[in-house]
Amino acid sequence: MKKLFTLLFISFTIFSWSQSEILTGDITTNKLLTSNNSYLLKGFVYVKNGAVLTIEPGTIIKADKATKGALIITRGSKLIAEGTQEKPIVFTSNETIPGYGDWGGIILLGKSYTNTTTNGIHGEGIIEGGVDNANGDGRYGGNEPDDNSGILKFVRIEYPGIAFAPNNEINGLTLGGVGSGTEIDFVQVSYSGDDAFEWFGGTVNCKHLIAYRALDDDFDCDFGFSGNIQFALSVRNPLIADISGSNGFEIDNDASGSNSIPKTKPTFSNVTIIGPMNPSVSPDFKRGLHLRRNSEAAILNSLIIGNYPVGLFIDGDSCVAHAQSGNLEFKNNILAGMTELTKTTASTFDIKNWATINENKLLLTTNEAGLVDINVSDPIANILNHSPANGLAKFDSKRIQNRFFDKVEYSGAFDKTNDWSCRWARFENGVRNNCQITSSKEINNDVEILISPLPAQQYVNISFGNNFQLKSPIRISNFQGKILKTVNNQGNNSVQVDTHDLINGIYLINITTTQGQILKKLIISQ
Repeated sequence: MKKLFTLLFISFTIFSWSQSEILTGDITTNKLLTSNNSYLLKGFVYVKNGAVLTIEPGTIIKADKATKGALIITRGSKLIAEGTQEKPIVFTSNETIPGYGDWGGIILLGKSYTNTTTNGIHGEGIIEGGVDNANGDGRYGGNEPDDNSGILKFVRIEYPGIAFAPNNEINGLTLGGVGSGTEIDFVQVSYSGDDAFEWFGGTVNCKHLIAYRALDDDFDCDFGFSGNIQFALSVRNPLIADISGSNGFEIDNDASGSNSIPKTKPTFSNVTIIGPMNPSVSPDFKRGLHLRRNSEAAILNSLIIGNYPVGLFIDGDSCVAHAQSGNLEFKNNILAGMTELTKTTASTFDIKNWATINENKLLLTTNEAGLVDINVSDPIANILNHSPANGLAKFDSKRIQNRFFDKVEYSGAFDKTNDWSCRWARFENGVRNNCQITSSKEINNDVEILISPLPAQQYVNISFGNNFQLKSPIRISNFQGKILKTVNNQGNNSVQVDTHDLINGIYLINITTTQGQILKKLIISQ
């Protein structure tokens, strides 16, 4: 009898800590989701009537593919999803083998400004994705710029982004008229079947965003969005892009490029776009930045690299005029590796000269940008000591002189040593736990060392000057310090290292001499 009681107690305990709940229909009263339970989103789930949906750190919410599960926070309601670095909140697919666009994503709708007009009401819009209904649960916008739709912090949104109809999609994170009282910080959208992040009007500010392997655009702004974004990363799979044309940034005032106000006028600072990197790239990739349709964006202190056909495209006479007047800003950025670094539709506008005057660096190859490791599976976007991003940033634009922006000295999303994606974000190789990047300890030296060929394929030759003296074997490591190969040159002035078993990427050659440690970069492209 005692054994039976014990088994029943254990069974009850396990059941009570692993309950499964289906979330469907409307949530009209305050609700708490706890980390000890499992949850399944089925269909369009609306949080409405001023209700607050609160989610504990570490909670996992899965979404049903068959019913296009999606979470919609309507105007006046809130989502409080505040995870931690160690316990992020995860929204993901319920499929055994998940894929792009398995579910609808998260939609936040607020009462802040937008330039759209619906049923004669200027400042009100209907959000994309087919989520509006007879109750108006898909409406957004208003006259409350400091409106509060809640908190998203340390949150991952995986495999979202469905097409309700052509040009009417739900993105990974859709923000419609969201106000500045909302806190969005440390949010990753991965494998989105449409855009990773899209802002439709609103004044919300965001920090520490990651768009990982999206299908369409990474950061899309429309209909009067005027918020601030600092520290954002996007990483693209070179073979996966959308037939509509995939961009790092796509920014419009509205679909017709009208003068409707408020203007789309976002300010982005310290963004790193790692575009398609392989020689073989989907033809559906278009531009690192597509600024068009009368928008007035500011892209500052950022780093955009990759094999896009075009880097910066200022499209249309209105945007060219804004660039010339200073209402559209592009300053202290790096463009590297594009087939055509800058492009414009106005033959009288010397965009290359304009970019140079505004202290942007235009580089022919991605390697010149000086990032640690730009492979898709486990990207490390910190900058190396020799990167031109060091010391490039400036915060003298009026658009960026407010308390929201951290005044850092580097352009791009990461400095030389600290990885803010650590322990909460997930890439193909998993969650990275080493938050300190040691690759910044490069040593500038006068020792003559020749490394060839570069990039290496099946082997690499390392040659030294005649007076060179090794103190220990040569080591090849990744940028997290893991030693992958050890080679003893046995007193010779050169050594050939077999590299066929190393995957494509960037490594460090660690050489310890009587003069100190020397670190050299090794690029492998099989």
